[in-house]
Amino acid sequence: MANDTLDLTFYDFNIQRYSVTTTSSNTIISKITRPPNKNYLFVQIVIGDNQQTGQLDFIFTDEKKKEKKFPYTLKARENRNQKRGIDPDDLIYLIFPDRFANGDSTNDVVPELNEKKVDRNGLKTRHGGDLKGIMDHLDYIEEIGTTALWINPVLENNQPSESYHGYAATDLYKVDPRFGTNEQYRELADACHTKKIKVIWDVVYNHWGNEHHLFKDLPDSNWVHWFKNFTRTNYRAETLLDPYSSEFDRNIMSNAWFDHHMPDLNQQNKELATYLIQNSIWWIEYAGIDAFRIDTYAYPDQRFMKNLNEAVLAEYPDFMLFGETWVQGSPVQAWFTEANGLNKEFSSSLHGVTDFQLYFAITKGLMENFGWEEGFRRIELTLSHDILYKDPYRNVTFLDNHDLSRYYSMVGEDYNKFKMGMALMYTLRGIPSIYYGTEILMKNYADPDAKVREDFPGGWSADKTNKFNASGRTEQENTAFNFTKKIGRWRKENSWIGRSQLIQFVPENNTYVYFRMDDGNKLICLYNGNDKAMEIDMSRFVECVSPGVIVQDILQGDTFPLGQTVIVDANGTLLLQVK
Repeated sequence: MANDTLDLTFYDFNIQRYSVTTTSSNTIISKITRPPNKNYLFVQIVIGDNQQTGQLDFIFTDEKKKEKKFPYTLKARENRNQKRGIDPDDLIYLIFPDRFANGDSTNDVVPELNEKKVDRNGLKTRHGGDLKGIMDHLDYIEEIGTTALWINPVLENNQPSESYHGYAATDLYKVDPRFGTNEQYRELADACHTKKIKVIWDVVYNHWGNEHHLFKDLPDSNWVHWFKNFTRTNYRAETLLDPYSSEFDRNIMSNAWFDHHMPDLNQQNKELATYLIQNSIWWIEYAGIDAFRIDTYAYPDQRFMKNLNEAVLAEYPDFMLFGETWVQGSPVQAWFTEANGLNKEFSSSLHGVTDFQLYFAITKGLMENFGWEEGFRRIELTLSHDILYKDPYRNVTFLDNHDLSRYYSMVGEDYNKFKMGMALMYTLRGIPSIYYGTEILMKNYADPDAKVREDFPGGWSADKTNKFNASGRTEQENTAFNFTKKIGRWRKENSWIGRSQLIQFVPENNTYVYFRMDDGNKLICLYNGNDKAMEIDMSRFVECVSPGVIVQDILQGDTFPLGQTVIVDANGTLLLQVK
């Protein structure tokens, strides 16, 4: 590895009374740290150039010369997937694993874990979806043009309730056995790579579950932020950059807890920071992961996040890191990204963010009357803020996800608006991410009961309908699926679009026109938000295209010469590729 040191955490009753040596002549113990909890000992070793793989024995000797032996295995690097990373030409499919498909019913209940039942009628109970279920449907995922798979967290969540969502980890080195095994995750990653689908790991640095073994017997009390009484974060990320914010508010933002069962981690503790960084690198190496989606990115210590990003990139220069930034305002969102010019203290080395600002613009813009700042102009104005980013093309765009109301519901189950929003996401800059079931018009609202995490129909053997197959879908669902498939596969076959230049024109008369262009390719994107067909004069766009060129409607397949004017249907979407 680029970093030749490794920090090991040893745990045993009163372990600090022992001295420690190693049986390997090639392994140097460079540092021993004794935290306040005498049951822990941190041992740092240097991995020499001649270090052999295999079992490494550490010998612990007490004052009476009694010995204990702790084995540790040093594994060889496999270079399983040398070139990693996701790019603007990728299309992400997001899966909530407990609710997608149950491929192995034998692991639904694990007796030794705290939550011992499966209840598909409960919105916050476990339903039984697992890694095998995802693997069983990779052909479906690939069919719609997917090139990257993001799965919500799969680490052990041994919590007494609501363990289904994965965001309260209790063991950072173990896949939850109700999802499968570590080896099954590796197999899934390998199967994805065989299909040229990249793998995104959803990782949480801000908090653990309060059943985490390291929290139940903390090495040091300052691994966690404490308040006199339970204090919840204020969720106000702008306090981190606001020149007028109070220290009180910044402290509540960064150090207070997300929930009673989610202790807030203090990444300024060096041993904890090292533990988190090494764990991240271990998973990349073990499973051949291509990218991290970093949950609640704004809440951990930001210097730690910088150090973590740099440590990962030192080992895997092509790796992609994008953070969840559910914040308000483009400057706040951009502040967390690399080399943005806004953060005067340091560059975060974070490539991109989940682009909530574009999400707000599209979902609001398509549902409001056209005005000076409303409608399509909200989208155009938001994109003009891209000057704040080093590379806005690496932001991950979306219309819904596991925390948000389903897009089809957000647009009032209006299929024309559904189609328009999908086309915008797939053809504007950024890396589009589609939430499982959006392609078949799954609907519902995030509040109050997280109904957006419903089961994919057909993922369970007992399901009466199977929407993985065309025969199980309604006519409207098949229309949406085929549209999603067509535009997704077109994007996959025309990978140039991800890196091409975006040129947008100020929306007029409730219409919006932009171009995606590179040296040899061109796409004209036209949208009409009116309830009547609109004739668009193409003379305004001569800097990008000239009438008479041959174009193809990529949704309908028709080929024809571009006229002086183009008619776009009422509430219509028209995507024309210059041939």
